[in-house]
Amino acid sequence: MRQLSKHAPRCSSRLFRKLLPYAAAGLPIVLSACAVQSSPPPLSPHALAERLSPILQTSQNQGMRWGIVIATQDGKTLFSRNPNGRFIPASNTKLFTTAAAMAELAALDHEAAEHPTTLLLAPRPHGAPDLILRGSGDAVLSDNAACQTDCLKTLADAVSAKGLRRIHAIIADDQLFADERWGDGWSWNNLPTQWGTAVSALTLNDNTAELTVQPGIHLADQPLPKWSAPDEGLMLINQALTVPDGKPELSLEKKPGDTRVVLTGTLPASAAVQTLKIGLDDPALSAARHFRSLLREAGIRVQTIQVRHRLTKTAADTPAPDARILATLPAPTLKDDIRHLLKVSQNLHAELLLRRLALVHGNGSVEDGIAERKQALITLGLPDAGFSLYDGSGMSPYNRVTPQTVIQLLRLADRQPWGADWRDDLPLAARDGTLAHRFIGTTVADHLHAKTGTLAATHSLSGYLQTTRGQTLLIAIFANDIPDDLPHPTKILDDLVTAVAEAE
Repeated sequence: MRQLSKHAPRCSSRLFRKLLPYAAAGLPIVLSACAVQSSPPPLSPHALAERLSPILQTSQNQGMRWGIVIATQDGKTLFSRNPNGRFIPASNTKLFTTAAAMAELAALDHEAAEHPTTLLLAPRPHGAPDLILRGSGDAVLSDNAACQTDCLKTLADAVSAKGLRRIHAIIADDQLFADERWGDGWSWNNLPTQWGTAVSALTLNDNTAELTVQPGIHLADQPLPKWSAPDEGLMLINQALTVPDGKPELSLEKKPGDTRVVLTGTLPASAAVQTLKIGLDDPALSAARHFRSLLREAGIRVQTIQVRHRLTKTAADTPAPDARILATLPAPTLKDDIRHLLKVSQNLHAELLLRRLALVHGNGSVEDGIAERKQALITLGLPDAGFSLYDGSGMSPYNRVTPQTVIQLLRLADRQPWGADWRDDLPLAARDGTLAHRFIGTTVADHLHAKTGTLAATHSLSGYLQTTRGQTLLIAIFANDIPDDLPHPTKILDDLVTAVAEAE
């Protein structure tokens, strides 16, 4: 019996019951007929409203603000609530950034090929030469032990192969992008986390340091933390304690620009080793430190490390005329990274993508990236009145979109040659990405590709839903001003989507 594509329309239960005898007989034509079933009768907006209104009522009474549009693929609105209101989109911002990037993918790939991660050898008048490590905005550059491509060790091996034993300075150069490490309005308490780490053209290991923590030997002992990466110039203050039982409740505190990291909380004596990630203030400097460690492991002495940043409106400094390329790394596949950042909602990669857009007709600044994204979306046919975006990832609370504009973006993308790939790049309900643990055991499982979004008092969910009636609908759901004491706000969104999927 032939298996249907996950994108094939679902059979109605009535038709499926009629076809069961044929299916049992092993006739593949029966299921094929089900797969190509003609368009279902129109879903009644009145019936849909009757299903959704009770779910919305309780939360609205608590001051929660909803923006919702449910529409057909041809643009007919089946249900709306405040469709032209302006809402904080959170990570739904990534829909706009990645759609613009898919529309300009050829230009972005060209720019990436023109600016590979490069190691230059710069002789000095006297003594050992300098090494210039020039960043390319490569989002996946790594020095992890499991690294197979885009590996910092490849560049270190090139130095060893050259026979060099002494280096005066490693100069970490991230001037390809302007030195704008965080987005406008980003909350300061997010900056030391993996979600708010600084952005740089010289990105390594997602610009985070890892801290591994294991329980102390005796109860009330402080757990034993260890850095799993080379020295990051940070000082750890351990205030966490080992306790008899319970769940691990560890947290890190760090102020922007401060080198002190405070570990607080508790860790049960029987707990496994915990790994916590810390966002870095100066990724280029961190990359230089890691590169120095690799060279030292190879027996190469490095006297000092330096960084080169670029102000927004200035041009990048050019290397010394006698500097020559020692090694380069191949440009990463941007399409693969777009899929990754959408699936897991990777903020740093989205910010790097915005700055890559800035290189198409600009100088690598956030301002130029915002302008290029806006122009790319307008060229697709999206009116600019419905969105005001200040970053690439959605971390900024300044961002605003209307639900109707998101629906228009989903429709426009669906008509593009890259639209099917982009849809598949979105998390799939109950299967992968940020939707892997949502909608499990429901009729929505495997039938919703959508982007999630979460900020303080904010949740969003937008994408493509295949209903039990075999109809593909466009959904844009935004919840803002969520009360702190409202339990399980994501469940309300999930209940709304499930109700839409099952509406007759």
